[in-house]
Amino acid sequence: MLSTVAYSISMDSLILQHYFFQVFHVALILFNLFGWLSKKTARWNLATLLLTAASWILLAPFYGLGYCPLTDWHYQILWQLGHTDLPRSYIAYLVESLSGYRPGPLITDICTGAFFSIALIVSIVRNIQIARSRKSQVAR
Repeated sequence: MLSTVAYSISMDSLILQHYFFQVFHVALILFNLFGWLSKKTARWNLATLLLTAASWILLAPFYGLGYCPLTDWHYQILWQLGHTDLPRSYIAYLVESLSGYRPGPLITDICTGAFFSIALIVSIVRNIQIARSRKSQVAR
């Protein structure tokens, strides 16, 4: 009986962790894509985009190009919950979770890279505009 209770608590904990990572990871993705819209969050947006790029590129020699620790940690939880056929990409996992369709790795990587690149460029431009605007206000 005690082992059943412990198993239930353990499963409940894993499910809670799964939902935490699901919400946090999706929120980070959305923030990376759209955080530049607000002046208040533009600087933080650029920081999270640069951290994401650093993870994808600087950790590549150790874990492969595009490595994300959030995906790694979330997948460890999903494996413990019995999900074994997970795609390499968290974006592919999200698409499959929402639609039942698993996009191929190439299209997933192209779309992810394109949307990320657009968000990074827009964020850099937006942050430059904000900095120039602040400088001109101070000069007045």
